[in-house]
Amino acid sequence: MDGTGRSGPVRAEVLGVTKRLAGRDAKRPSDATGPVVTGPVVTGRSGPDRSVVVLSVATMVATFALVVLGSTVRVTDSGMGCPSWPLCFGRIGPVDQFHALLEQSHRYLVALVTAGAFTTAVLARRSRVRSAAFAPAAVAAGLVLVQAALGALTVFAKNAPWTVAVHLVVGVVFLGATAVTVVAALGARRVAWSVRAVGRSGGMLLVATLATVVGGSLVVAHGAGGSCPSWPLCPSSATALADWQLAHRSLAGLTGVGLVVFAGANWRRTSGWSSWRSGAIASLGAYVVVAALGAASALSRAAASWQDAHLALVAVLWVLVVATVSALAAERTGDGTDVPERSGP
Repeated sequence: MDGTGRSGPVRAEVLGVTKRLAGRDAKRPSDATGPVVTGPVVTGRSGPDRSVVVLSVATMVATFALVVLGSTVRVTDSGMGCPSWPLCFGRIGPVDQFHALLEQSHRYLVALVTAGAFTTAVLARRSRVRSAAFAPAAVAAGLVLVQAALGALTVFAKNAPWTVAVHLVVGVVFLGATAVTVVAALGARRVAWSVRAVGRSGGMLLVATLATVVGGSLVVAHGAGGSCPSWPLCPSSATALADWQLAHRSLAGLTGVGLVVFAGANWRRTSGWSSWRSGAIASLGAYVVVAALGAASALSRAAASWQDAHLALVAVLWVLVVATVSALAAERTGDGTDVPERSGP
């Protein structure tokens, strides 16, 4: 006692701090030789803050459906099913033609996704707990406007190959932005993005995956889908269009190598983060399925069903890659109540 009668509270406070520090150290694996990342802890808040998580996930799922439906419109040659824009033949309701119905459904889904993207950004801006999601949500909201404009341009240009390719690529980038928004929303407010935490392997993986998507869109845009009816190499009798296929397959191979390197480079430091490891394994599994579907598409001379399935799994792979990379980029700030301590690069 120090003569003031306050020794009890002081001692209790010291003991409390000591226990918290001891608990934090106890969570670190004793056999880890490098920096350990344990991942974000999702808070149990409800109400408006929780709605940011729910809406960001719903927007990401709807965007995935939009990409898949856009692929269906493309491979079924329904892009000009509605020769006018934004209405289809000047009508709001459904039409009685297959191609027009597909294209019109795609436009309605665009409107739904646009509303979800902007609402997510507004709610994240107003939220105290999920405010870290505002930046990627704002980027997604901007990209969806660009995507809508490109959709109109594609119609006015009568499905010019370059407009179709750019439209698809921007759509995939927009899908990635919605995935980053979900990661930020789950991480809650104590997230500060750090490119350094991703490392070179993560950056190269993102570039390789996006380049593969771009290569695939160029294959379709140049009508080279059925130019190489074998896999993985093309027969000597293949036309010059097969060069687009070979370039795309080479980029896909780089993506596979990048996935293995990225997972291996971060496997030890994520020993306490089972969800990240599961995401990395799921990414590798999705890549294998994507490669198999690509081979099936080539052997079937670019049958519409195989092309559609191939792009759908490419979208799944892209979401998984973006999510695992951005999760590593979500650095900790503050006292660690929402995101645990992260050390090292």
